[in-house]
Amino acid sequence: MRDRITLTGLRVFGRHGVFDHEKRDGQEFVVDITAWLDLTRAAASDELSETLHYGELAQLAADIVGGEPCDLIEAVAGRIADEVMRDERLSAVEVTVHKPTAPIPLTFADVAVTVARQR
Repeated sequence: MRDRITLTGLRVFGRHGVFDHEKRDGQEFVVDITAWLDLTRAAASDELSETLHYGELAQLAADIVGGEPCDLIEAVAGRIADEVMRDERLSAVEVTVHKPTAPIPLTFADVAVTVARQR
């Protein structure tokens, strides 16, 4: 499947991390999602019901990132991917969760985890 919908740079405040201060103080996470599905019918009909609503996709991811804390961003990415794949029209999804202010005592640009699910 070559058709896909991509959402990048979704910024959401969350409280994920293994350290107490991460859960207490929280931080911003950035989420990228690519969902593969056949967009032939959406392209022909011009109907929202024939595609993945990217506003709802963004809200789903935001609810997970802003919701119940996890120790690992691997778990956050996995939760998002599993929820997105509940839509039977999708053949695959890839979710990247970035933690740009991870507690690493060195200079770095980003830390990210990517998970993928497919049928």
